[in-house]
Amino acid sequence: MTKKQQKFIFVTGGVISSLGKGIAAASIGNILENRGLTITFQKFDPYINIDPGTMNPFQHGEVYVTEDGTETDLDLGHYERFTNVSLSKLNNYTTGKIYYSVISKERRGDYLGNTIQVVPHITNEIKEKIVEIAKNVDVAIIEIGGTVGDIESLPFLEAIRQMRNDFGAENTIYIHLTYVPYIQSADELKTKPTQHSVKQLREIGIQPDILLCRTEKEISKEMKEKISLFCNVPVDAVITARDVPSIYEVPLIFHHEGLDDKIIELLNIWTRKPEFKEWTALLERIKNPQGNVTIGIVGKYVDLKESYKSLSEALFHGGIAHNVKVKLEYIDATLLEKNKGINKLKKADGILVPGGFGDRGIDGKIKAIKYAREHRIPYFGICLGMQLAVIEIARNVCKLKNASSTEFNPRCEYNVIDLMEEQKEVKDLGGSMRLGAYPCKILKNSKAYEAYEDEMISERHRHRYEFNNKFKDDFTKHGVLFSGRYVQRNLVEIIELEDHPFFLACQFHPELKSKPLNPHPLFRTFIKASLEQKKALLTTNAPP
Repeated sequence: MTKKQQKFIFVTGGVISSLGKGIAAASIGNILENRGLTITFQKFDPYINIDPGTMNPFQHGEVYVTEDGTETDLDLGHYERFTNVSLSKLNNYTTGKIYYSVISKERRGDYLGNTIQVVPHITNEIKEKIVEIAKNVDVAIIEIGGTVGDIESLPFLEAIRQMRNDFGAENTIYIHLTYVPYIQSADELKTKPTQHSVKQLREIGIQPDILLCRTEKEISKEMKEKISLFCNVPVDAVITARDVPSIYEVPLIFHHEGLDDKIIELLNIWTRKPEFKEWTALLERIKNPQGNVTIGIVGKYVDLKESYKSLSEALFHGGIAHNVKVKLEYIDATLLEKNKGINKLKKADGILVPGGFGDRGIDGKIKAIKYAREHRIPYFGICLGMQLAVIEIARNVCKLKNASSTEFNPRCEYNVIDLMEEQKEVKDLGGSMRLGAYPCKILKNSKAYEAYEDEMISERHRHRYEFNNKFKDDFTKHGVLFSGRYVQRNLVEIIELEDHPFFLACQFHPELKSKPLNPHPLFRTFIKASLEQKKALLTTNAPP
């Protein structure tokens, strides 16, 4: 039997960062899956950190966690949400990981005394990772982080340049995402930034096959012809990547521009006709909501929405399930500590406290949790949001004065949240938490069971601290239901308040497994409870 030829799509970016390479790559995967192809993704990040696990969310945004517990770039979240793929440590590499691997081989003597150089040793390492990920799929989509011209990206660009020589033109496509700015005073789109970006790419030795032109306005046929002429790209390979209200519209925009047809032609691969029935129906629901609900997100990274990317998308998915628009009200926890921002809490139909690290803003988050509990507003706590719910209940319901977590106060009298024993020996912070998928047994006759409709589930984690089981009886006596448990280690995974319309908090990160076509059960249930809260208030405040 003939071995299947590996095929690769390389996605690069130019002019400026944050153009949306991750969304573009995810959308390419979406349209190829809808044509019946099997796909996978790989993201190369040029920073020297081994992974983003120890990086400040203000600098890098959200850390996405895969099933196998790898801390990765947030773009892997886009890949999983837009497609049916499940990703792992093989799908995200940094400069740090690549160099670490090469240096480790050199120390073992694998290179037999050779002088180690960027070319060929670093580039060969990169190519090996690319080839490995593409073994069992029709097409591998490889995204190169950063922009053309960045010194950090050069080894990755050199590696993918060599891939065309290694695998041939029919098996490698270069797709370049670039910027066509609209100058309002002149009422014109300008192509010069795109021309310069492609020029830089060609100087490296890569001629793009397809251009995705990010723009506010539709690009005319004449302008496409101009870009085609100056960038040496066929006119039908100049694709308008127009701004759209929802990121989930991008795959259909690309399809209507003929991107998938062009990819299939260049890769010389057979596929069925595309099937976008489900995705089109999804967009109809997004564009035509039958109501809205306001969710207050109480955190400390509220100035950078990318820090909560998977979270905001999961809430959005929960709204889709009920055909409503979810309005997100970001509330700075540090302002709540100063008794500011309380009016935003009052406007919320549901309150959510997400994950996080460190003690900044902790008292503000606890105030928000207390407000939700006392005013019977639906509350959803995630990771740190569960730990703080435990602390709030301990202090104000169980009367365990000054109860806290040893993360914030190592000598607290009532350490209701504490380190696992093995975590006490950890010296290196990177990649050493409880990470990835763990099983959880759900208690019947609980809100969690109503949501999942299953006794055994699996969810992804990213944390060090756990509920301290020695306080379990105190909480049970005061109406706390421990509805989810990791049985093997007897670790608490989910808590609920029995006499509250919806007060549920979990130790894991359910947002990491939510998809627009398959909203996560806990987010779907939380949005439902928040909608019921809104309807109840409207009924109560209705004129006689």
